Amino acid sequence: MILRKLKLGFLITCSVFAFSQSKPLKKSNISVSKKAVKSNIVKNTVAKLPVVNEELPLLIPQKKNGKSGFVNQKGKFVIQPEYDLVMFFGEDCNLLNSPNEKVKKFGSGDFATVEKGGIAFRINKSGKRVYQYNSNDLGRCQQELKKALFHAYILSGKYGIIEDSKFKNPSDRNQFTIYPSYQYLYILEGDDASNPMIIATYNDKFGVIDVNNKIIIPFEYSDIKRNYSWKLGKMFEVTKDDKNYYYIDSYNRSY
Repeated sequence: MILRKLKLGFLITCSVFAFSQSKPLKKSNISVSKKAVKSNIVKNTVAKLPVVNEELPLLIPQKKNGKSGFVNQKGKFVIQPEYDLVMFFGEDCNLLNSPNEKVKKFGSGDFATVEKGGIAFRINKSGKRVYQYNSNDLGRCQQELKKALFHAYILSGKYGIIEDSKFKNPSDRNQFTIYPSYQYLYILEGDDASNPMIIATYNDKFGVIDVNNKIIIPFEYSDIKRNYSWKLGKMFEVTKDDKNYYYIDSYNRSY
């Protein structure tokens, strides 16, 4: 499926439609004006969305009865759950680099990628489907690869963290950023390579720590997904029963 192959970024851009009411409108201008009004309605709706955490997206993927949509930061559905899969609102570099000039605009962060019945779409923030994916429209992503500063290190069956530039001798405990003491560690990709979020397992429970071994998310979950939710939305996708996943922020508040 196209959706599973897409690579997303997250630079948000806005387009503004201008129109004048000071002169008589011709038929062609009436059509433009209606589009401008509709655009302004969408923007005003988004601007009124509640803010609980300024670091989070205003619209958050949420699943209900096996289908996915988007809720606001207070957990109320804004885009109803009708899709099989949804992604955070954010850039799609495949569309931004499309050979088809007409569809490049749908690669901006104003849209989200969703999938229903095996067909992938881009929707706007009011939930309207504005583009259906066509493999001929997909360009090649040209993203700079950033080298990670830290890596997981296994010693005697336990996981720790090392900083590549400083680590040379595993027999020297002081050379470890975090000495191996966890059942599992996974470093999440994010904006700040010097302070990444790390999914950890301790006493058969999942939590999140940072490189200073500070607990960010307590060890109370049966799983935390290793995906791009932190990079794209500053959130973690978690479950306590291995069935129902939901998002939490870095304060362990659920959405």
